Amino acid sequence: MVLYRVRVFIYIFPLLVLGLPGYAHAGDDIVNLTLKQAISMAVEKNLEVRAELYNPAMNEADIRLNRGIYDPFVTQSTSYQQSVTQSASTVVSGASISRQKSLKADAGITQLLPIGGSLGLTLTNLWNRSNADSSRGFLDEYWRSELTASYSQPLLKNFGREASEVGISIAVNNKLASIDLFKNKIIDVVTRVRTAYFTLYSLKENLEAKKTALTLAQKILDDTKGRVRAGVLPAMEILNAEFGVSAREKEQIDAEKLLMDQMDVVRILLQIEGTRILNPVDPPTREKYTVNENEAVTLALSQRPDVKAQRVNLQTLELQSRVAHNRIMPDLSFIANAALTGLEKDFGRDMKKVGSAEYPVWEVGLQFSYPLGNRAAKNDFIRSRLSSEQAQVQLKNLEENIRNEIRRAIRGMRANYLQLDVADRGLAYAEERMRAYIKRNEVGLATTKEVIDVQNDLVAAKTNQIQARAEYTVAIAQLWKATGELLEREGITVTGKEADALYDSNSR
Repeated sequence: MVLYRVRVFIYIFPLLVLGLPGYAHAGDDIVNLTLKQAISMAVEKNLEVRAELYNPAMNEADIRLNRGIYDPFVTQSTSYQQSVTQSASTVVSGASISRQKSLKADAGITQLLPIGGSLGLTLTNLWNRSNADSSRGFLDEYWRSELTASYSQPLLKNFGREASEVGISIAVNNKLASIDLFKNKIIDVVTRVRTAYFTLYSLKENLEAKKTALTLAQKILDDTKGRVRAGVLPAMEILNAEFGVSAREKEQIDAEKLLMDQMDVVRILLQIEGTRILNPVDPPTREKYTVNENEAVTLALSQRPDVKAQRVNLQTLELQSRVAHNRIMPDLSFIANAALTGLEKDFGRDMKKVGSAEYPVWEVGLQFSYPLGNRAAKNDFIRSRLSSEQAQVQLKNLEENIRNEIRRAIRGMRANYLQLDVADRGLAYAEERMRAYIKRNEVGLATTKEVIDVQNDLVAAKTNQIQARAEYTVAIAQLWKATGELLEREGITVTGKEADALYDSNSR
């Protein structure tokens, strides 16, 4: 009768392994966690993701900073001067002492143009009072005003929109690259969440298997003691059974530690506070996943965020190289100035003269400068060209690594799928051996130690099956990460609006 109870227990062993969590204690708060919930929490709360989001937000600030070159630049100055000096000549004032008061008020505005030129408008006003002798034809008090429009345009060096807006273009590219790197960080975190989730699920099942194995070992010990008391077995068999129990106790303790350690990993990834028990409820998949290697490589090269970021970086370096080449040329600028002037005793009539355009002044010219040797500009161009070529090599290397990564991921996924069948057959063989040894033990053809050894194989086979399912599911996610389609598979869209919102929240 005792042997029958042991046999029935072993038959139901696989069912007990799939039972409810046995690692929760009375009063523990259990959180049933789906994979979708875990991924959503990670994307929203994970500190690595949140920290990475600041990079595109800061790049948005750089864009607006560089667009500031088109902000009109306003100047204004006012000064008052009073002087009493000895005159070198009495022709003007008719006196040996010159007394003067002057008020100067200037205002101007300058605007940079997209083609590299600058347009300015300046109004200068000067009021002067002195002890000049008006009877000799000198003005003792007057207003002098001048309205000047100026235009300066580079013709060689720094000519054109590309040279003018290089800072803006670099900042825009940096933001695009940082958004791609932000996507890459999310892909990395989501991959780790999936791995951690299914690792936690497998460790949960593993602990249940260890607990069931311990209960079985204790049953075997109790039955062995009963048979020893009945004189059916020698006392030595009790030691074998007790050794089996102690081995199972150690396995359970180790399994509990591994489970709780993994739970902490998940808590950190999802930013879950407290010590609530996390119970993953979504099992690993067993469905066969097929993929074409060439299509996977094509998808990865067109979709992976790190590839996109590297291509944007290459575009930035090529832009810098073109601008550096432009700056090798001589600095030749066209300059034009036109002014309307006025001079009167009172300010109103002075401004009317300015408006009448009766006294115009204009000037046009060319300004040239060029450093002999020009080593600074030439080597800046050489350096930028080398950086561009280096980025091309780095991009090619990244593409080759991606091809290798995809091949490795496909092989890993296919191998793990084959391991599912191997693990299933191994478990079936282990269960059959267990049943056979129970029957042999009933008729005295197998010792307690042999039964325990076979039961060890059964527990190991179940553990292999649990791990095989988790590893296959993780391998699929690794392939999705390699092709860059993981976010799409999980229904996650990244547009950059999150970074803009973060910038806006700090610009108020």
